[in-house]
Amino acid sequence: MIRAGAALLLALAGTADAPPTLISVPAQHAVVEGIATDGRTVWLSSVVDRTILTHDRGKAGRFAMPAGTLHPMGLAWDAARQWLWIATDCPRLPAIARCESGALVALDRKGRLRMKLSPGPGFHPDDVSVGGGSVFVSDSQNSAVYRLDRGASTLETLIAPGTGRSAQGTALMSNGKYLLVADYGRGIAVIDLASKARLPLPKADGKPLLGIDGLVRVGEDYYGVHNGSSPGSLIRFRIDGIKIDVTVVHRGAPLADPTQLAVDGKRLLVVADAGWPAASKPEVPARGADTVVAFDLP
Repeated sequence: MIRAGAALLLALAGTADAPPTLISVPAQHAVVEGIATDGRTVWLSSVVDRTILTHDRGKAGRFAMPAGTLHPMGLAWDAARQWLWIATDCPRLPAIARCESGALVALDRKGRLRMKLSPGPGFHPDDVSVGGGSVFVSDSQNSAVYRLDRGASTLETLIAPGTGRSAQGTALMSNGKYLLVADYGRGIAVIDLASKARLPLPKADGKPLLGIDGLVRVGEDYYGVHNGSSPGSLIRFRIDGIKIDVTVVHRGAPLADPTQLAVDGKRLLVVADAGWPAASKPEVPARGADTVVAFDLP
């Protein structure tokens, strides 16, 4: 692992009205999308420069994505395998060349490639989660969701392409039998892992919860970010029968461009300002951001 010196800066405190900043990322890492943690190390995906940034108790580091892999997007830590799962693709940014297909890859702690998988051509993964010994990866372009069971070497289709609009975060329910999926344009749905039946879960008013990116479970609560408008929001919801009960935890600054979340045991870590809008405009210079903020869990 290559030490990055001051590539990541630990913030000491936040304001009373905003969550404290945990990690700030310098301008050379123009887009930071994914986050994962094992409770000690925090990993971030620096999309454009194909780099994984690390932060371990004030010490910053980084490693490049292995040869033959694409740009890192969503991240998930697999404690059983001791692997970092990464959704890799070629997102539509001026600095990134187009590609036919992405892949789900796994790296060990030293950044060595351990596995690389794809269900076929046209695979564009964006988010990944780990639960119950399985890995779940979602396709942001065709709404498909796939599962990789422990010991398997191929991805199993849970939601077929075209079922929704844009699959984002996934989270395994506490009973291990159902998977929650956030589809950006269709809302939250629950998938029966045995039958693969899909059931939409609307809000109490009967409308879907749209525009949710990232998803994590804490006990019986689920957290996600809403980034359909700027600034964004952190939301929490709980399943109530066949509907969801939604609460806005925080709206506005510093959630300028929130994307993904991770839990370190006591806190919810949120990529608060990923940098996508600026990177999408080649005439706008890259800038650093207070990228990761921490919310105390109730």
